[in-house]
Amino acid sequence: MNVNYPYGFDSTGHTAQSDLPGHIAQMIEQILLTSPGERVNLPTFGCGVTQLVFAPNSDALAATQQQVVQASLQQWLSDLIKVNAVEVTAQESTLLITVTYTIIQSQQQQTQQFVYGGAST
Repeated sequence: MNVNYPYGFDSTGHTAQSDLPGHIAQMIEQILLTSPGERVNLPTFGCGVTQLVFAPNSDALAATQQQVVQASLQQWLSDLIKVNAVEVTAQESTLLITVTYTIIQSQQQQTQQFVYGGAST
């Protein structure tokens, strides 16, 4: 069962479900947004990208985060995806994360981008 994230109900009142590519994309986002130690029974789950809001942006931070993101995705989603590439780029006050992966079941390649930080407008 691929439950939609965030949890909700569909128009019939049942638990909203997602297709496999959509569900995997949502799981990747959960891993990126969850800090290690945040989940009670899974203390190593996540990679803590949200903690970077308070860190100074630099190329070293981007390189470190690239390794952390790739390791987390391989640890938690290796039965569903093959991580082809993770690219993390530091641009001024913004961190751009691009994840390229292949869904094992369908051999379909997907790319997702996430932007963290940036000046508020």
